[in-house]
Amino acid sequence: MKSFAQALDLKDDPAVIEAYRAYHRNVYPEVLAALRANGITKMKIFLSGNRLFMYFEAPDDFDPARDFQKYTATQPRCAAWDSLMRTFQQRTPGARPGEWWAVMEEVFDLQTA
Repeated sequence: MKSFAQALDLKDDPAVIEAYRAYHRNVYPEVLAALRANGITKMKIFLSGNRLFMYFEAPDDFDPARDFQKYTATQPRCAAWDSLMRTFQQRTPGARPGEWWAVMEEVFDLQTA
């Protein structure tokens, strides 16, 4: 298993941030099933201000650029979820061209230190 970290910003509006939180208290079941079917075994999203930090674990051969969005292709409800979430989100200033969730570099791991 490999771990991944990515960042994304929410639009800096308290109503938008609260709506995003509310949706994540009741994620569509199809989205949860599709993420798991895609090999993601753990996922957590943290919020600070309007910055999101997502941590997830997936198999060693998982490539976020190639594999993460596959879950939207499995069911229309997953694609609808993704489209809806993007209305709340915006790329971080440090995102590379073509990145939505900006890939973060691991700089420390207590288990290997």
